[in-house]
Amino acid sequence: MEHQTQPSSHESSSQEHTPQMHSQELSSQEQHQAPKFSVGIDLGTTHCVLSFIDTSNEDARVEVMPIPQLTAPGTVETRSQLGSFLYQPHEHEMNAGSRVLPWSSEPKALVGAIARNLGSKTPIRLVASAKSWLCHGGVNRRDAFLPAGSPEEVEKVSPLKTTELYLEHLKDAWNHANPEHKLADQDVTITVPASFDPAARDLTAEAARNVGFTHLTLLEEPQAALYSWIDNSNDTWRDEVNVGDIVLVVDIGGGTTDLSLVEVTQDEGNLSLNRIAVGEHILLGGDNMDLALAYRLKMKLAQEGKELAPWQVQAMTHACRDAKEALLNDAELQSVPIVVPSRGSKLLGATLKTDLTQQEVQQTLVDGFFPKVAVTEHPVQKTRGALTQMGLPYAQDAGITRHIAAFLSKQANALSGNSETAQQDFNPFANMPGMPGTEAQGSEAPAADFIKPTAVLFNGGVLKSNLLADRLSDTINEWLINADAEFAKQLSGLDLDLAVASGASYYGAVRRGQGVRIRGGIASSYYVGIESAMPAIPGMAPPMEALCVAPFGMEEGSSVQVPSQEFGLVIGQPVHFQFFGSTTRREDQAGTHLDHWAPEDLDELPEIQVTLPVSEGRREGEVVPVTLASRVTELGTLYLEAIATDNGQKWHVEFDVREDSNNDSNVEA
Repeated sequence: MEHQTQPSSHESSSQEHTPQMHSQELSSQEQHQAPKFSVGIDLGTTHCVLSFIDTSNEDARVEVMPIPQLTAPGTVETRSQLGSFLYQPHEHEMNAGSRVLPWSSEPKALVGAIARNLGSKTPIRLVASAKSWLCHGGVNRRDAFLPAGSPEEVEKVSPLKTTELYLEHLKDAWNHANPEHKLADQDVTITVPASFDPAARDLTAEAARNVGFTHLTLLEEPQAALYSWIDNSNDTWRDEVNVGDIVLVVDIGGGTTDLSLVEVTQDEGNLSLNRIAVGEHILLGGDNMDLALAYRLKMKLAQEGKELAPWQVQAMTHACRDAKEALLNDAELQSVPIVVPSRGSKLLGATLKTDLTQQEVQQTLVDGFFPKVAVTEHPVQKTRGALTQMGLPYAQDAGITRHIAAFLSKQANALSGNSETAQQDFNPFANMPGMPGTEAQGSEAPAADFIKPTAVLFNGGVLKSNLLADRLSDTINEWLINADAEFAKQLSGLDLDLAVASGASYYGAVRRGQGVRIRGGIASSYYVGIESAMPAIPGMAPPMEALCVAPFGMEEGSSVQVPSQEFGLVIGQPVHFQFFGSTTRREDQAGTHLDHWAPEDLDELPEIQVTLPVSEGRREGEVVPVTLASRVTELGTLYLEAIATDNGQKWHVEFDVREDSNNDSNVEA
């Protein structure tokens, strides 16, 4: 991915467009025109939800806004969720009269329930999982290529544009319901997975700005779920948790599984919450389950001598979703009929029917996705072939319980072997039984087994099923029993589909000083790769070293100088940065220099390419000595800055993932 340098003026303008931390910090102009509502948007892989709270009313509660949308040609219904689907109709497929929405006779796109319904019959015209494509570094997210793999006659759209169309629909629905308080004038918080990298966060923010959102903040989804739990508890949450508790947040949505750990600490005698770890971005969720069921039925029909085409399996996946929900929610229901679509008049008489049974659902989903495994069983990764690059990098191991086991084990081992001081400073688990840091000085610290959560908060539509939630809860508690630890208490939240959006609007009120804040900062530490200066060895690339430029937990609105030796950057020519992230090296400070690391310590992120402009007094090809600095904006995005040591000239490197190389770059003297 290529990036562009930005001037300081851009930096300051982004600050103008984001709400400050507390109301007393707002400028007089902003106070005069203070937004009335805090709006939360859960921009989900399969559904979007919009919630709001009136910040001018102390007694106001968070509400979820019903969203009008087309469900069939000419039919508008109001639902609490907007399906994250876009349908690209054939030019003669729908007349103008059947597309009318309450606010427009010519909507820009067919999104929501109608898109999903039409797409189930013609999957080649359906755009789905745009959010997963938005964070896929292997493709240009500005290129129009969705629906992926569809024929040339189907109009293509980019993941970025698709995201804008969902936000556009939500904006229009809000403005129709609240003409006096346009959405662009309100405080808007959009949720993103905790595991989104800086590029994916920036793209999300850019999509929102393109739609006209100006007072914008990003919030991690697991944090939003926890905020929703706090808000929903009516101030009794402090009775449910104690200092020292470790809350495991498991969010399993339509497309992703997101994991976070939150520590309960004490601040001046008051309980406070601190997010201390996040998992990797796992593309595994309800969509995978629907597909698994569809393939199970395909195999059942094949045994009867009935072969299905790939498009039929794709179409059947939609029917499997509805059948799955019915069977999981009603244990008495034995089976649900599934009709396999067919094409052409000759085939009408040969339309296939089958049944999805309760037993098939339980076997496929419970045992396939939530297997009862030991905490030492982790996902097996195979090397991916080069030809898989254009598809989404779905998790290869469907066992969600194995992913959770790996996360808890990886985080417990994150600080093994560090100095005692570092452990005390950065490891909240250091004094717990079995954790590193409790051994005698001079002894080699054994690797900790796994972090033992004392409480669990479930979120996401998948875990609405008691069957799946109970299996997951039982598995986690078995790990704890075997480790002589107590059961993890279950924290109960709102409707799991709506909690993230509700938590996001509550967070907007928190930013104005009206609630309990969860401390977190950035969820990874970030590093720039530096080629080693060792002598050349024939046939071997110089080893890569890594410099920490943004430490784990760096708070929004803060900046840090990166103390280190000077670097030489060439101006007027493309410069490549290798970039790394880590969710486990929580002890590294800005300037920490690594000449070696374990493969699991650092994850390689897409390369940054920057062309530093030639300014007055400089010449193309000149090597300028620079130091580095980093900043996390109020919005929650990361900026890097190169500062010339001779005259203080600054270049801002923004993660705006502009993947063409013809961008203008700017410089501040």
